[in-house]
Amino acid sequence: MLLLALIFSFQPLFAQDSRITGVVVDTKGEALPAVTVSVKGKSRATSTDANGKFSITAGAGDVLVLTYIGTNAKEVTVTSEKTYRIELTESSQALKETVVIGYGTSSRKAISSAIAQVKQEDLNRGAIADVGQLLQGKVPGLNITASGDPNKPASVILRGASTVNSPGSPFYVIDGIPGADIAAVAPNDIVTIDVLKDAAATAIYGNRASAGVIMVTTKRGKRNSSVVSYNGYAGIEKVSNQLDLMNADEIRAYLTKNNSGFSANNDLGANTDWMKAIERSTAFSHNHNISLSGGSEHGTYSASVNYFKKEGILQGSALQRVIGRLAVDQYALNDKLKFSLNLSNSSSNSNNVPLQNVVLLQAAKHLPVNPIYNADGTYYENFGNTGYFNPLAISKNAKDDSKYNVLLGSFITEVKLPFGLTYNVNLSYQKTTSSRGEYYGSYYNAYRGNGFYNNPDPAIGVYHTLINLGQNGTAARNELSNTVKTLETFLTWNKKFGEHSLTAVLGYSYQDNVVGEGITATTINFPTDNVGYNNFTLSNPYAVGTYRIDFGNTDVYGKTLLVSDFFRLNYNYKDKYLVQGSIRRDGSSVFGVNSRWGYFPSGSVAWRITQEDFMKNQSLFNELKLRASYGVTGNSFGINAYSAQLLYGIVDKYYNNGVLENAYGPKQGQNPDLQWERTASTNIGVDFAILKNKITGSVDLYNKNTSKMLFRYTVSPALVPGGSINANGGSINNKGIEVSLTANAVSTQNFNWSSTINAAYNKNKVTSMQNPYANVDSTLYTSPEGPGQSGSTLQILKVGQPLGQFFTFKYAGKDANGNSLFYKRDGSTTTQPLTGVDYFYAGSPQPKVLMGWNNSFRYKNFDLNIFLRGTFGNKIFNATRADLSNVSSANANNILRSAADDKLTDTRNYFYSDRYIESGSYVRLDNSTIGYNIKQPIKSISNIRVYLTGNNLFVITGYKGVDPEINQGGQSPGIDYNNFYPKTRTFLLGVNVSL
Repeated sequence: MLLLALIFSFQPLFAQDSRITGVVVDTKGEALPAVTVSVKGKSRATSTDANGKFSITAGAGDVLVLTYIGTNAKEVTVTSEKTYRIELTESSQALKETVVIGYGTSSRKAISSAIAQVKQEDLNRGAIADVGQLLQGKVPGLNITASGDPNKPASVILRGASTVNSPGSPFYVIDGIPGADIAAVAPNDIVTIDVLKDAAATAIYGNRASAGVIMVTTKRGKRNSSVVSYNGYAGIEKVSNQLDLMNADEIRAYLTKNNSGFSANNDLGANTDWMKAIERSTAFSHNHNISLSGGSEHGTYSASVNYFKKEGILQGSALQRVIGRLAVDQYALNDKLKFSLNLSNSSSNSNNVPLQNVVLLQAAKHLPVNPIYNADGTYYENFGNTGYFNPLAISKNAKDDSKYNVLLGSFITEVKLPFGLTYNVNLSYQKTTSSRGEYYGSYYNAYRGNGFYNNPDPAIGVYHTLINLGQNGTAARNELSNTVKTLETFLTWNKKFGEHSLTAVLGYSYQDNVVGEGITATTINFPTDNVGYNNFTLSNPYAVGTYRIDFGNTDVYGKTLLVSDFFRLNYNYKDKYLVQGSIRRDGSSVFGVNSRWGYFPSGSVAWRITQEDFMKNQSLFNELKLRASYGVTGNSFGINAYSAQLLYGIVDKYYNNGVLENAYGPKQGQNPDLQWERTASTNIGVDFAILKNKITGSVDLYNKNTSKMLFRYTVSPALVPGGSINANGGSINNKGIEVSLTANAVSTQNFNWSSTINAAYNKNKVTSMQNPYANVDSTLYTSPEGPGQSGSTLQILKVGQPLGQFFTFKYAGKDANGNSLFYKRDGSTTTQPLTGVDYFYAGSPQPKVLMGWNNSFRYKNFDLNIFLRGTFGNKIFNATRADLSNVSSANANNILRSAADDKLTDTRNYFYSDRYIESGSYVRLDNSTIGYNIKQPIKSISNIRVYLTGNNLFVITGYKGVDPEINQGGQSPGIDYNNFYPKTRTFLLGVNVSL
């Protein structure tokens, strides 16, 4: 034993390090320069020269690690040999990546449709709770706009607006659960997001896929491992830009210059910044995520808890959210049987600014010479100015709170059967519960009869209306829930016949939906404002004249049933020729009895050209794949459960022997032929990788036609009972091109740089407005109803024009007296243009190009990420600037500094016209993150990463408003109208710890 001990103790003396040399080549025998060669576990490294040769000191038993862009890393154990020839194989990792598709997964190389994937590490960073904002600028063709409001989700439009009536947002699938609420997922729990863009990819979801499908995959545990991690950050936010309004001295000087001035009850000697008065000087946010994952031989688990709190920059606004998630996989029968349980619960508490749009409008127009408070501490009000109310008083004398809870659960059974068959049964349950409470105090008694109007977001048929709040306090409560029960079962067959591969999926889906289950009520007349919305019992509404408790909209509740069959077949020959075909048959109770079933087919082909023999000897392309697809998808969003049926409701009131009674009558006509909205899409694309996979990318061209759009028409009651009916009519076309490029520019042992840029061009056009009840080819809409402009509209829905096309007066400059001139239709000019007559086409809100550019750098333990995004070619109708340029009322409302050169006598300088249509193009440094990694600082901690993130660091734009990122969703895209929630600049300090 002593002899053995001596032998082992002297063993290192016989294994002294020595100089070894070698050459590194590729599979074709060509030398590879700049290959990093390091000794594993030791701080020794070198790189190959121009001839692929290297020299390094190592001893027998050491392991050489070789890394090179576009190849698989390789480890070589050092022996007694002094010279080595090492071959590196080309990396096909990108091709092997798993892509989530409907009812299954596929490798990147095997797909023949347009699918974009964003991994967790590539998602946007920042104080973000909304999945839409995580994807901003990351996927070509995905147009996402977000405001600074923490309680408002981002607008998400894929490949242009596909419809007029419905929201047009993509359909979300979370861990295989169709239609799942995205609020149920914490950003830290996401592994990948796959965006299915063309119909060949989305048609398997048939009736709900016309606006695209977004597949979200969350974290799961790994066998024989145990991981504990913490991710957290804290941040501060400041307003990034403000309206350029006049201060007290400037507006006094303007009035004096124009031989005018304030009345005594207007100018009280103040100098109030009303926008700052309704804002926080600094808003705080923080997020904490703790996750546990691991597994044994027969099962895995993953669990997490996420807490998020974000203050809005407007006083009183905030979001607080807690999400708990559990995912368990259990295996049996030698892994032939798998059970998966997924549970998540998201609970959100939102504090909203009461009458937020009104508060923003009043703060913008309020005179700086007015104080916030009177001498006695009460709020200053001046009802002598029409429509003029203290914005701080509006928000401080009311409450608007909401709670939103999402319970999401699924149980999945997967059985591997003989003959390459796999059988899945997926059961899922989702219940969303919303609770909202509003209270408007007795202070609002002073607003009754003073022209207190709302300020709604613009849309077709939306106009300003009076807010008639009851006396002595008004309280409103609603408690509503939606439930979705889904059964999906499908059989998958995977089979190889020599060089032929087949994958077939045959399935059935059953979904039961109940929406609007609950109660809504509004009451008035409380003994004290301290009660708020929490105790309706103390109200005494019937002591107030003819008031009756309002129990809300009769159309809230609905129950629907969706039944579907689907089939998909994938064929692969030699990984060279790829063919996919699918069809889905959907039946929905929301449509007319004659048209409840819809059929949604799709087909795609792909040719991997690099697999051909004639490409074997070339060295430029590592991958070159040509794709083509066509398919049809459907849409049933935007209508409710009973849209095709004859409905009765309260249409008026009448007195019956002195008692006020409800009058009932038809409200909606029946349409037995109401059917699916359909979107047919063609896509041609190419995927490529060149220069040993150093540069990869894709290009897609698409043409998308939506027909039989769902719309609610107002017609004569002589034709349709109730004068309202849902029907199909009109069509929209979108066509465009998308490009994505990724370059692994530098890859060495100590430094890496990768860059990804994507761009998308889209052209949107209304191609038809034909419908069963009208033969019009245009509709004027969007009525901000600024002072003196009742009846004015900003946009037109017109055949041959894009959705949201601006249609308004054309500004012609000033006449000799300094009054605004406008062109008439005949080309002459006038100071009194006719509303709706002297209108001209004045630009489109639809962006021509969307761009995102991401750069990631790593130097030793430091990492840096810089992400820019931009929008180009769109126009914004700055109705805010128009209204705040109303110089004729400058002694009653504030104006912008940009209006200082207009004369007070110019009574039409603020008329809505192309004068206030501006370029919406911008480039934004959206976020930048610098981090430092500490590898295993102590034995029990594997890694600590500390990072600093900045969001919205700067914007390059010519837009004169607060921010050019104006909502691109809905029917009225590109309108800035006194309701823009301020954007902020954010700085976060965060830490990630892995045990």
